[in-house]
Amino acid sequence: MDDELRMVRSLLDKPAPEPAVVAMGRDRLRTAARARGRTRPARRTMWMTGGLGLTAAAAAAAVAISATGAAGDRPGGTRPRTGGPTVTLSARSILLAAATEADGQTDKVGRYWHTTTVNGNAYRVTGGYTVIDRSQQEQWTPSLPQQEQWGSDQRLGARPDGPADTAAWKRAGSPTTFTAPAPKGPGKGKLEPMPLSTQPGRPNVNRSPLVDGDKVFWLGRNVSMKDLRALPADPQRLKASLKRWYAGHGTESSSDPMSSDLWLYTVAKGLITDMPVTPKVRGAAFRMLADLKTVTAIGSVKDAQGRPGTAIAITEHTKFGGVQQHRLILDTATGRALGEEIVVVQPSGTTAGLAPGSVWISSMVVAQGWTDSAPGSTSGAQRGH
Repeated sequence: MDDELRMVRSLLDKPAPEPAVVAMGRDRLRTAARARGRTRPARRTMWMTGGLGLTAAAAAAAVAISATGAAGDRPGGTRPRTGGPTVTLSARSILLAAATEADGQTDKVGRYWHTTTVNGNAYRVTGGYTVIDRSQQEQWTPSLPQQEQWGSDQRLGARPDGPADTAAWKRAGSPTTFTAPAPKGPGKGKLEPMPLSTQPGRPNVNRSPLVDGDKVFWLGRNVSMKDLRALPADPQRLKASLKRWYAGHGTESSSDPMSSDLWLYTVAKGLITDMPVTPKVRGAAFRMLADLKTVTAIGSVKDAQGRPGTAIAITEHTKFGGVQQHRLILDTATGRALGEEIVVVQPSGTTAGLAPGSVWISSMVVAQGWTDSAPGSTSGAQRGH
């Protein structure tokens, strides 16, 4: 096992020295194997679930990209060895490498668990092109009970998705407003027109008491900070602890059936991307995912922020959004998540009009950690109810 992990670190974390490989794939280094239907803060709180949870999910075309830049259908991420053949990495190897790094992280609890994420939703707008509507969300979750939680949300504006969409947008006169079809509610199949704008909105800042005085996140049930910090660091015990709350349906709606593998993936992803669990528990979550046969390796990717990472994924056949693949993008060098994406495999319903392989929804972690700074003394939030 130690030899396997050393090989994975070598393949993922070191630049290939050949000039041709560097020129074509240098930004795919140090990559990793991290929706909502995102596992969300405690119910009845002020928190939004983020773009991933509100629309119920989509997924990525299972396209693995090698470090040389070639794309194709492959069972795992690939990177060529120096002077040797291409080596295929399994999702298990990628996740175990991330787990090893997670185990070594420091863990000094502060006054708040602070996260900043940038979320994106793709829409096919009137005019026949795709725009990405982006927003930024900050959260401050108190470490002690009977405290207030804070949140800040801001629309960052919509923009054309790629060169072809930009060209179509310019041909349309570079409009600053758009009309896009959007679900009428979470998990709903019906669509209604929604206005979008290229202009950013004003920050919306809120604060509220914790649910029941101590509940901070949703993990198949409302959980307190004490509950999160007490989760078992053994992957089998962690799995057993979580599965007590699995009832055959998704994390967002009891009317949406969900397999146990997809449910565990969704909940474990929340532990990895969102929640202030101990480093050992985060490592256990990686190891739990590594044991799921339905989790596959996508390979080297760039996230929505342009950062290199390695993705693993699981596929879902949805009721209203076609076939989707949930993609978790990790930095194995640190054992942390860069973010998550939902990429279209077979568009339908809420994803109709989007091309297979396109990212429908993304949520990227740009800052995360413990802080003693109150929201009023940090960038973003202003005090007020």
